[in-house]
Amino acid sequence: MLRKLEYEKKKQKIVQEFSQFHKSNDSTLSLKKKTSTLFRHRKREKSNKLDVRQLNKVISIDRKNMIVETEAMITYEELVKETLKYSLLPAVVPELKSVTIGGAFVGIGIESSSFRYGLVHETITEIEVLTGTGTVVICSPDNEYQDLFHAFANSFGSLGYIIKLKAKLIPAKKFVHLSHSHFSDSKTFFHQLQKLCEIAQTKKTDSYIEGTIFNKNELSITLGEFADNAPFISDYTWRQVYYQSIPRKDTDFLTASDYIWRWDSDCFWCSKHFGMNYPLLRLLFGKFMLKSTVYWKLLHLAATNPILHSIMKFFTKPTEPIIQDILIPINRSQEFLEFLFDAIGITPIWVCPYQAFQGKNKFSFIPTDPEVLYIDFGFWDAVPSNQPKGYYNRLIEQKVKELKGFKTLYSDSFYTEQEFWEIYSNPTFFQLKNKYDPNHKFKNIFDKCVTKGKL
Repeated sequence: MLRKLEYEKKKQKIVQEFSQFHKSNDSTLSLKKKTSTLFRHRKREKSNKLDVRQLNKVISIDRKNMIVETEAMITYEELVKETLKYSLLPAVVPELKSVTIGGAFVGIGIESSSFRYGLVHETITEIEVLTGTGTVVICSPDNEYQDLFHAFANSFGSLGYIIKLKAKLIPAKKFVHLSHSHFSDSKTFFHQLQKLCEIAQTKKTDSYIEGTIFNKNELSITLGEFADNAPFISDYTWRQVYYQSIPRKDTDFLTASDYIWRWDSDCFWCSKHFGMNYPLLRLLFGKFMLKSTVYWKLLHLAATNPILHSIMKFFTKPTEPIIQDILIPINRSQEFLEFLFDAIGITPIWVCPYQAFQGKNKFSFIPTDPEVLYIDFGFWDAVPSNQPKGYYNRLIEQKVKELKGFKTLYSDSFYTEQEFWEIYSNPTFFQLKNKYDPNHKFKNIFDKCVTKGKL
């Protein structure tokens, strides 16, 4: 009850602050927050900033109905700490500690449980939203604001801001037992990945399924299952590197917490760009460096600080950053992988199976088929390039369209405006925009998510 009262006070403060912005002629509004996992770096624009940093607490945990009620800006790191006290976890937990649950809803949140529970927004049962009119509405899949609820996923704050939500929980045990299977060709790899998902969905066996592609002849599938006991426990939070263990091991055990954050210490494998895959540097600086939040701050600084940006351009060869998560139907996944090897050349690649949790896909800006199993390809690196800006990212976007896939928007996009609205339904978006943000206090989704003014 006390936390509920504290939340109501925070909400009233934010509504009052927003009302002051609403009266101004300046139409731009953004959030003041502690963390971000966006990789769309822009030139700084003058805007009003709504301070939502205090919305970072769990309000209640309903153990009977397996629901957590929480403020939207809480990071998954803090949320998981709270739920694990009751041997519970959010049904889908994105890989990095700095992701907020509100951010995962308005963006795309995926994890190795997504083959069963879908994306993060499919695990949310209710959201409380500050709209562009300054009013706060409670939205659920079947109430009077269901149109806004189903449009919020992948809207990136263009229709309003989530300040509170309710999410589904699942039972957790103390440990997770990992089983790594190794393959030497992609056809067998994807066939087995699909088979394992079908078995697990039917029999409710494995809790987690994902894959790692190191090269054309080195591919691994990892199954994770909760366990009460463990004969040994591995630790990848400091001197050992998780992704390097996958091809070397057939079985492994982690605590439930360490499994959830197995990718965070090295931000998958991006720590290699900071020298943190070297044992000596890892020993000396690991306690400070091995956090996704540190890597993001360093990347953001390099991209947005004009002096540092100029120095790096002078001392390094031209490259094009490629930071993408792409969802491809399972029957076209081998073709997409061959395209990545031939045209892009980035490895390792993370793969994560996903299928819609609901029988009918109602989410307005998630253009996937609910009857289809998709494979999320995550690849994050830079490639040497003397081509025009965005050349390789455009190749990827075109291939995704050809294969009837879906590209997430947390990083750079190079769509034309016409291409973008063909994917994300211009009439639907602006109908909702005029209803919930008639004065356009929030930027539209194209202006927020497609590369403009990039340094």
